[in-house]
Amino acid sequence: MQTPGSGRGEGALISRVMNDIRDRIERRALNNGSRLPSIRAQATAMGVSKSTVVEAYERLVAEGLIEARRGSGFFVSDRLPPFNIAETGPRIERDIDPVWVTRQSLDAGSDTLKPGCGWLPDSWMPDHDIRRGLRALARKPLAPLTSYGTPQGLPALRQLLARRICERGISASPAQLMLTESSTQAIDLLCRFLLEPGATVLVDDPCYFSLQAMLRAHRVNIVSVPYTPNGPDLSAFEQCLVHHRPRLYITNAAPHNPTGAALTFDTAHRVLRLAEQHDLTIIEDDVFADFETIPTPRLAALDGLQQVIHIGSFSKTLSASVRVGYIAARADWLEGLVDLKLATAFESGHFSAELLLMLLSNGTYRKHMEAVRRRLAEATAQTLGNVRKLGMTPWLEPSGGMFLWVALPPELDAAAIAQQAIKQDVLIAPGNVFSLSQSAGRFMRFNVAQSLEPRIYEVLGKIMQQQLG
Repeated sequence: MQTPGSGRGEGALISRVMNDIRDRIERRALNNGSRLPSIRAQATAMGVSKSTVVEAYERLVAEGLIEARRGSGFFVSDRLPPFNIAETGPRIERDIDPVWVTRQSLDAGSDTLKPGCGWLPDSWMPDHDIRRGLRALARKPLAPLTSYGTPQGLPALRQLLARRICERGISASPAQLMLTESSTQAIDLLCRFLLEPGATVLVDDPCYFSLQAMLRAHRVNIVSVPYTPNGPDLSAFEQCLVHHRPRLYITNAAPHNPTGAALTFDTAHRVLRLAEQHDLTIIEDDVFADFETIPTPRLAALDGLQQVIHIGSFSKTLSASVRVGYIAARADWLEGLVDLKLATAFESGHFSAELLLMLLSNGTYRKHMEAVRRRLAEATAQTLGNVRKLGMTPWLEPSGGMFLWVALPPELDAAAIAQQAIKQDVLIAPGNVFSLSQSAGRFMRFNVAQSLEPRIYEVLGKIMQQQLG
């Protein structure tokens, strides 16, 4: 057994101290010019000798990451490189880094098949109806072609959205709604509104990968709770609240991304009781609401918008270019949220809001989504059959939505398959992209709407055979 002062063991301890400081700096828990813990404090905190900390600090000084000031201690360098989201996550292969997967999805050419992306095919979207709506809107004498909208968002659209979410049991007046460009912007604004750097945020495991990247950009600590077919694992959820004291929990309403699961009433009630006991605020992202075929519980409906903030958008259902989202929250929070929106984004797309209002009001959107739900049901059945033929096992059969969470045979790794598949122009979403704990190495998320081409399964089948030997 090696002692702290011996060869390889000492080197490992020095590296551990260095990595601890690097991690704090990357997360901005230590900012430019911040004083590092004293040598004694760092040694005590990490259970190492003071000489180990001295050596670690000296090496970080040599790297230019920190600097020594005589008589004052060690400080984070004032000349740090710009913040890089990709460097703040787990040390994983770049091919399964969440930001990289997003860029691959958006940069891929038209010849690339995208069963791993998170949106509907262009051919499924109401292109003709959007063009017709744009022409009609442009002919209006007071068309919003050049002007700013009101800070809180188009009043007529907020009134219509209040009626729509009321159908899900969520009671909110138009005054409790604020329009945004998307649910992504909504979460970004809410994180600015509710969090300080270093705060702790709870997410599902697995959860949609762009959320992890955004939270790292906010420089918060992220902890995760396992997600089950009925919602978050309640025992783990309570333990996270007790041990980590998160300020915020961010989750999907059904259909859950990436699993396709739906929250049950029993789980929802228990989550809300625990949230109240531990002063936890919940953001419920309902971006996939209109894909749902069978209504399921909404936390915001059961809570009455006290502990829960409800958000949504139309980017996934209508158009990624006609960007309109919304926040429904407590009335006493709206003024602060509007001020923050003005300070950071100023406007949220007055023209897009007018266009969405038209498409919602004239029945275009309702007819479009009826057709989408029918097509998704057919695509889900077809994708289920195809993945089972390859020896994959669906985690559950979703009742709606576009995502299928699938387990590979035990011998296979989804990331390795994804790395090979992209070389053959097939973009796969491996499970660990969605898993903060990196416990989903055997899983893949299939977008059933993007998974209808036979070549996808030909490529996957060959790669799986090669890896199985």
